[in-house]
This record gives sequence, C-alpha cells and structure tokens, in this order.
Amino acid sequence: MQYYDYYVRPENTIIQDIIKAINGEYSAIACYEQLARMAQTQVARNQIMEIRNDEIRHYHEFSRIYTSLTGSQPTPQITEECAPDFNSGSLASFKDEQETVDFYLEIADKTTDPTIQQSFRRAAADEQNHAVWFLFFLTQYRF
Repeated sequence: MQYYDYYVRPENTIIQDIIKAINGEYSAIACYEQLARMAQTQVARNQIMEIRNDEIRHYHEFSRIYTSLTGSQPTPQITEECAPDFNSGSLASFKDEQETVDFYLEIADKTTDPTIQQSFRRAAADEQNHAVWFLFFLTQYRF
C-alpha cells in the first residue's frame, strides 16, 4: 500500500478534511482583506491584516501537505461569503475561528503523521488567538 492510498481510503477522510481546511483558509484570506477595509481604526486594520497573514501561511502549509499526499496542486474555492459590515463580519469570523480550532485539532488527532499533526495543532493555536481578537473587536468597536 502506498502512502497516498492510506489517506484516500473511504475510512480515512483526511484528504477531504485538508481540502476543507484549504478552502476555509482561502475564504478567510479574501474576507479578512474586506474586513480590514471596513475597520474604523488603524489598529483594527493592522490586526486583521496580521490575522490574514497567518491565514495565508496556513493556506500555503495545508496546500503543501495536500500536494505531498496527492501529487497534485489543490484548487481552492471560496466556500464562505464575507459579511457586509464590520460587526457582522467580526461576529461571523469569531464563530468561524472557534469552530476551526476544533476542526484542526480533529484533523491532527486523525493522523499519525507528525508533520501533519504539528501543522494543524499550530494552526489551531493561531485560530484560537484570532478568535480572541475578533471577540475584542466585537466588544470595542461596535458602531
């Protein structure tokens, strides 16, 4: 059995999970650029762009993992639309980041590959930090 075969068997959906993670990061990258433009303060704009940079790093790391497992490049898709205003965007982002923490930890737990485990656990920690920032925006910048 080849390495690739282990990950694409029906009983092991890690490839589908990685595709979902790639699409989530790709969607967040686009949304956070819009959200930064809507922010009322330079501090909020800068922090959202820092979060966006983390999402870009996650996207590249997950794409690298996907390519190493499948031998092909992912084809990312926007799977979540960005909210039309800063408050609803911050709330949606807070909820999404919190849900993503659990999802990434589940991916890390599904695999025995230490590189994949480390990548997703690190990303989960980043996502938790992002959620805290969006909660801060919700409490400080309501307008």
